[in-house]
Amino acid sequence: MRDSKKQLGRIPFSVLDLSPIVDGGTATDSFRNTVDLARHAETWGYHRYWLAEHHNMPFIASSATSVVIGHVAANTSTIRVGSGGIMLPNHAPLVIAEQFGTLESLYPGRIDLGLGRAPGTDMRTARALRRDPHNGEDFPEQLAELRTYFAPSHATQQRVRAIPGENLNIPIWLLGSSEFSAQLAGQLGLPFAFASHFSPNYTLSALEMYRNSFQPSHVLDEPYAMVGLNVIAADTDTEARRLATTLQQQFLNLVRNVQLPLQPPVDNMDQLWNPYERQAVEQQLGATIAGSAKTVADKLAAFISRTQVDEIMVIAQIFDHKARLRSYEILADLAEL
Repeated sequence: MRDSKKQLGRIPFSVLDLSPIVDGGTATDSFRNTVDLARHAETWGYHRYWLAEHHNMPFIASSATSVVIGHVAANTSTIRVGSGGIMLPNHAPLVIAEQFGTLESLYPGRIDLGLGRAPGTDMRTARALRRDPHNGEDFPEQLAELRTYFAPSHATQQRVRAIPGENLNIPIWLLGSSEFSAQLAGQLGLPFAFASHFSPNYTLSALEMYRNSFQPSHVLDEPYAMVGLNVIAADTDTEARRLATTLQQQFLNLVRNVQLPLQPPVDNMDQLWNPYERQAVEQQLGATIAGSAKTVADKLAAFISRTQVDEIMVIAQIFDHKARLRSYEILADLAEL
């Protein structure tokens, strides 16, 4: 375990929060818990705290992502706060430039802008967002437009200006669950974050694509890759595995197209799923790490060695807020943050 902890201690760890709405809870409860977790994460030494844009999902409260980012930043002091991510094709690039220009102006040097191209929802909701089903195809052009709004006014002939936003150095990350954004991030010399927490089978190929396509830029001299990972830690392996059944139920409901808040853990998932459903869920959650401190340390060290990532962003969809805090505390102790 000592060697594993040494491996964990060489990279930063961060938090990805969906502001989960649990069964019997409300969005108000979720935001209260988000602020509480963010404050603890800051105290424990986590590097950044990101929130994700999803829509029409009764177990996720962070749909108005920019608003929640501002709330978290206002209630913390030093931790970086950002989006993991904003689904850019859902928005006009100018609006995102203004929102994040406002956030950066309010909380200088603490804001990250992670961008994805998926809708973050179903197609019916995407249409309600006024999104063309095919407009993710022009993501590179939207990204280029967004970046011009952050440029100094003298560096562009663009008449439309983002105020605030113009001339602000807001780190832009590209997020992905396949090789498309990996290659684009590499070509543009931007940092890249891969969603291994729900697309584990493409992790290594996407990271390889990113590194092989990387071109140095004014942003980065060399590649910087972060991976999102489900990590659920508890005092025993048995308890961690039980806590993880909440996450398994979340993905089981997605497989079944059932919309429910986050469900409490159960003792036996075999009473809930059939063999096909189990295979589908386990395929999407194949990189999940759940266990005691020793189990988490060993498995995380092996993951870091295999992927050579520069940073890990941990997501822990745990029903009980105190158990969720404990999970992040155990990891912070392991990584000596």
